[in-house]
Amino acid sequence: MEPIILASGSPRRQEILKMMGIPFQVIIPEINESDVGNTPVEQVSEYLAIKKVNWVTKSLQPAQEVPWILGADTLITLNGKKYGKPSDLNQAVSFLQDFSGKTHTVYTSIALYNGKLHDLATRTAVTRVTFAELSSQEIDWYIATGEWHNAAGGYRIQGFGSYFIKRIEGTNSTVVGLPLFELYDMLKEQGYELIEQ
Repeated sequence: MEPIILASGSPRRQEILKMMGIPFQVIIPEINESDVGNTPVEQVSEYLAIKKVNWVTKSLQPAQEVPWILGADTLITLNGKKYGKPSDLNQAVSFLQDFSGKTHTVYTSIALYNGKLHDLATRTAVTRVTFAELSSQEIDWYIATGEWHNAAGGYRIQGFGSYFIKRIEGTNSTVVGLPLFELYDMLKEQGYELIEQ
């Protein structure tokens, strides 16, 4: 399989690519994720995924052949409010208090650049997650696990955060940060050999 540049420092996304058997190298884009201009909320994750890929493309040496580049971004919304990664413990607590007993929407967008075709394709997966009512003790306990660090919305669905998820409409991989069906389908569409014949 051809190597891919992953424009993300997310360990979860790296784990997914390893699971898929895709060889990759990581280049972490230096972008301001809060600088999204007037982009509508439901398009912010796509805007940032593209921005990450573009940053990596420009960072490569002019003579270097640009291979496959994969960018991804996850954003959570509830009642029109955006939730990215909490900046500190207090914000993580606030996020969980907001999600308690409610349904929020998770958008994960992927941008895939094909260096051979000079083509950039994007897809966005949407999943709705319903939390149970959380007590202050449960929130304190969860915050103490440290899972909120560097996680969109301040929780991880693949960890202890799953204890509080009452219902999910969509896919787990969207919430983890790299929707598997969309990624597989895009790679197949672009002619990337993922399944050995």
